[in-house]
Amino acid sequence: MSSEMSPEIAAWVEKRGLGALADKMGIKILALDGTLGVATMPAEGNTQPLGIVHGGAYVVLAETLGSMCATIAAGPNRHAVGIEINASHTKSAREGVIRATAKAVSIGKNLATHEVVVEDDQGNRLSTVRITNFLRDNR
Repeated sequence: MSSEMSPEIAAWVEKRGLGALADKMGIKILALDGTLGVATMPAEGNTQPLGIVHGGAYVVLAETLGSMCATIAAGPNRHAVGIEINASHTKSAREGVIRATAKAVSIGKNLATHEVVVEDDQGNRLSTVRITNFLRDNR
């Protein structure tokens, strides 16, 4: 975790976890709140046969981060469920650390939309992802 999130959120992330897929991909959350989040993953191990990072890996990174932000935005005793995601891949990476930054576009009572910019080590934009989550009460 990072000092860029409150101790309460860091404890929540530690307890909740990111899920088996995110763990396999090496995703790490560096900063998190309802309106802004930052996460990373290694390029190594997340490539397709041509040796470049798989576009789906960018989407998993973005969805993991965007959904975590949306769950924080939903508030206590609520959670987020992804209902729509789209991605435009504009560049490829072969190595290094991939960084995603999620920023809230809109947060309402029932929907949260975040734009996630995925970049390489040099700050080149690799993908732009938009995710919309439905915010619902825990059962």
